[in-house]
Amino acid sequence: MTGFLLPTEAITSIEAYLATETGGAGVARAQEIGPEATIEEISRAGLRGRGGGGFPTGRKWQGIASQEGTRRYLVVNGAEGEPGTFKDRALLRANPYQLVEGLIIAAFAIGAAEVFVCLKERFEREIDQVTRAVAEMQDAGICTDCKVTVVAGPDEYLFGEEKAMLEVVEGRPPLPRLLPPYEHGLFASDMQSGWEGTPVSAPGAGGDANPTLVNNVETLSNVPHILARGAEWFRSMGTPESPGTIVATVVGDVVAPDVGEVELGSTLRDVIDAVGSGVGPGRSVKAVFSGVANAVVTADQLDVPLTYEGFQAIGSGMGSAGFIVHDDTACMVNAAYVYSRFLSVESCGQCPPCKLGSGEITEHLQRLETGGGTAEDMQGIAHWLGRVTDGNRCYLAVEEQIMVTSVVRAFAEEFVEHVDHGSCPRPRPIPLPKLVDLDGGQATYDETFWRKRPDWTYEPE
Repeated sequence: MTGFLLPTEAITSIEAYLATETGGAGVARAQEIGPEATIEEISRAGLRGRGGGGFPTGRKWQGIASQEGTRRYLVVNGAEGEPGTFKDRALLRANPYQLVEGLIIAAFAIGAAEVFVCLKERFEREIDQVTRAVAEMQDAGICTDCKVTVVAGPDEYLFGEEKAMLEVVEGRPPLPRLLPPYEHGLFASDMQSGWEGTPVSAPGAGGDANPTLVNNVETLSNVPHILARGAEWFRSMGTPESPGTIVATVVGDVVAPDVGEVELGSTLRDVIDAVGSGVGPGRSVKAVFSGVANAVVTADQLDVPLTYEGFQAIGSGMGSAGFIVHDDTACMVNAAYVYSRFLSVESCGQCPPCKLGSGEITEHLQRLETGGGTAEDMQGIAHWLGRVTDGNRCYLAVEEQIMVTSVVRAFAEEFVEHVDHGSCPRPRPIPLPKLVDLDGGQATYDETFWRKRPDWTYEPE
């Protein structure tokens, strides 16, 4: 595996970081060439957001920097709650200093007044490492003009949704706003525009929108390397449309679940083998889910390249490169139920079709899986898949629609089997791979999730 983001040995001190080839050189280069040229360098490198959407990072920075007459903020999204994903925590454990240097550069480039690093409160190890890294960078004089606050947020999936994340920073629950952060940012004085479909107030016309840049941990961890080594170096890896490397998580029915850095353009098949050590003896890959936000990848699509355009070409998405592998013993009705239940429970309830629809889909899938399903359940699933996204404020309802629809289409015969036989022909539990820890080829999943209720409370043990 090729990489520069995940060192062989963890970097645990500022001295060790500054002794590396690039430690501190990125900030120095940015200060030398100035904010505008820094953004241009990131644009020329072709860095795309590693949080799932793959939006061009330089373009995103430029959109924030170009808004005059208002305060700007930077928010670092490290609240990874996507099932099957552990890459941001792996990066923070391996080298928190590259993230801190990356956020210093980004804040400098867009003229941010303050930076907020958002991590889940249960990520205690990562919170300690980031907090220490910030303090050491400040003591070393590298972060002299930057104010950085680490925000410990709730365990809810929607904490990782950028509009909901701003709510948490401001001290409220993770309920997504209507408008994106670049239109309605942190501590904006035109509060109404964040919740209603009204025009954003122009600066000085009754309120400031405070445009806010939200970047993922992995995205910003790339930044100091690009500034230190140049855009051409970064483009020497990957593909023209998806340059660089990506940190992939591989869990599920594999020999040794793990996190690894791979060059973009590698095939999914090779990544499963290289990072997860492949499936067990005598087994074959049946399906792969890139988190719960995209269409299932089937066995005949395993040679898809790990690129944003590659996954788009097969009707799916690469997401955060968190891959959940299912072998030929897995039941796809069960898999659809497990992931649908996750989304239905994590739905915040602001949009009734999402909360009601995802819940109804989950109940139909559960009846099919447990042997009580009929053709009417299939009709009920189809009905709600067409309506679950009505009025959606965030992407969660779309995830439910895309994911379940893809499984029903790709594995239609398994749904027919469940209806015709009244039982599951492949009865083995499929866990929800919401990762608590991933180390040494061992994955620890959050078993408490099965007690989580749709109102975000938990059933007693």
